[in-house]
Amino acid sequence: MAVKRSNGAYARRSAGRRRRQARRRRAAWPLGLIWCVAIIVAALYWVANAGPALPADKSEGAGGALQFDGSLEDVRVPENVAQHMVEYPGFKVNFNPDMHVPNYVVWELTAEECGGTEKRLSNFFKDADVPGCATPEDYRKSGYTRGHMAPAADMKWSAEAMRASNYLTNICPQAAAMNSGGWSTLEENCRAWARRDSAIIIVAGPVLTDRMPLHIGKSRVVVPERFFKVVLAPYADPPRGIGFLMPNGKVQGGVQSHAVSIDEVEAVTGMDFFSALPDSIEQIVERQNSYPRWQTLR
Repeated sequence: MAVKRSNGAYARRSAGRRRRQARRRRAAWPLGLIWCVAIIVAALYWVANAGPALPADKSEGAGGALQFDGSLEDVRVPENVAQHMVEYPGFKVNFNPDMHVPNYVVWELTAEECGGTEKRLSNFFKDADVPGCATPEDYRKSGYTRGHMAPAADMKWSAEAMRASNYLTNICPQAAAMNSGGWSTLEENCRAWARRDSAIIIVAGPVLTDRMPLHIGKSRVVVPERFFKVVLAPYADPPRGIGFLMPNGKVQGGVQSHAVSIDEVEAVTGMDFFSALPDSIEQIVERQNSYPRWQTLR
């Protein structure tokens, strides 16, 4: 199976290079008393501005690049939830065979991938290798659109990834007002953030802990009441995170009205995101919910 390339390593190498350049500039300062004063000032500055101490098993590497204790794309799902894991080119799906929709979909989106030119496909496909996968017939005349969790526009960098995005394992019934409204706007925002921050990690899916009385098709695909999305910019300085909870209908007030913390999304879904982060950093980024700050950062 094809594996997409990531520029995460490039971002970490660039950060290390900037730190080495800074050290060389400091080394060029005059000696003597000025040098001593500089050392004191630098030490005080480091104490005042250093990030939280990292645990021994989740530390900084030799080049200063943050080392993760596992993959940032790992998501912990409650044990009682039906799930079938499948990996496609560009994204991974944790699929719920009982409800015929994904529990979540996760992918890394890089700045380079946002420049892809593959054309979007109009056909959707059942994945016969995934138990409980819906069929195209389930969605026909249902009154709901086929809403991508990992957007087709994020997969333009590869023909294989583009085709995989139209597997119905990556799809949920969405109201047209949401799919072409607030959900689409948030997808566009994520691509802008990936271009700005080198790469971001995105997890999206339906909120399956809600009461969901509606179903479509012979497969009885559940119709979610809400959807979630969490976004992490792990290579930003400092790392940032934000979450969103949106109703399956018109998104009143726009995207900004539905921004929440990642902690809030975890409380609603029962999932645990980004546990590979150092604990001290995870606690900080998962409390954040400032949509204006995400929009105005350059």
